[in-house]
Amino acid sequence: ALAALRTAEERWRRLGAPYETARTKLLIGRACEQLGDLDSARMEGDAARQIFADLGATVGVDYPEVEDEAESHGLTARELEVLRLVATGTTNQAIADELHLSTKTIDRHVGNILTKLGVTSRTAATAFAYQHQML
Repeated sequence: ALAALRTAEERWRRLGAPYETARTKLLIGRACEQLGDLDSARMEGDAARQIFADLGATVGVDYPEVEDEAESHGLTARELEVLRLVATGTTNQAIADELHLSTKTIDRHVGNILTKLGVTSRTAATAFAYQHQML
């Protein structure tokens, strides 16, 4: 998806369509975030926000900032979002429905969260998150 998004962004830019360019940059940022490339995610999000600001647009500016790695304990913004839902007792199926993702993707996120936090259960991840003020 990332290669296709970069091609689309280049084409929008060449066509002189800044709004569409910025929207595509947001998608590139999210793809980079999912791949664990937080620097690129941050850079793409910042560039998109600047384009929106230059246009005076408000749509799309709500792209979440990439969390500070020390505060997030290595979790991506999406993993933090999933962890916050896990901490409320939400099932993987309900999380998938809310975030418009597959349950397999949520399962992967939960597994990554447990690994990164060094815990073995959803309950332990929730306790860790509360102890480290991540929620």
